[in-house]
Amino acid sequence: MDGSRTVFRPARGSTGFPHPGDPPLPDTAPRACRSAWHAMARAARGQVGDFVERRYPQTFHSATLTDRDGTHVALFHAHHPLTAFVDERRHWYTDEFREPPAWAGVLAHHGFAVLSAALLLAPFPAADVSALSGSELRQIAFRRPDTVGAALFNAWG
Repeated sequence: MDGSRTVFRPARGSTGFPHPGDPPLPDTAPRACRSAWHAMARAARGQVGDFVERRYPQTFHSATLTDRDGTHVALFHAHHPLTAFVDERRHWYTDEFREPPAWAGVLAHHGFAVLSAALLLAPFPAADVSALSGSELRQIAFRRPDTVGAALFNAWG
């Protein structure tokens, strides 16, 4: 290994900030998230909790499940098949991300990328923002997210 790090490159729409002149943002259907959430609960041998669809301007849906290790909160990005884990529900996130449980890998079979805490807590200014729209870049300049997770799981509206 050469010691180099892969730079995170968020896709267009990752910040959830549209502009009227931009093409529509992609959509991660709540139904697909629920299906993955139930599969995750089966893999964890856990009990599904509640699923909360995003409320504008949030960029994510959230779901809980409880297993022998406690309650887990999963965030499903509303525009891209990305998933993160946190300890509690909030309106938006900055640095509250945690490593996914081992059983979270089942989400990949449902088309979701499970993001590590290390990636989500990485400094956003180091990210490759070349795929983002002009509207998103203006919001980033205004909001100045410190972490990759803060840019992805927000409520900027």
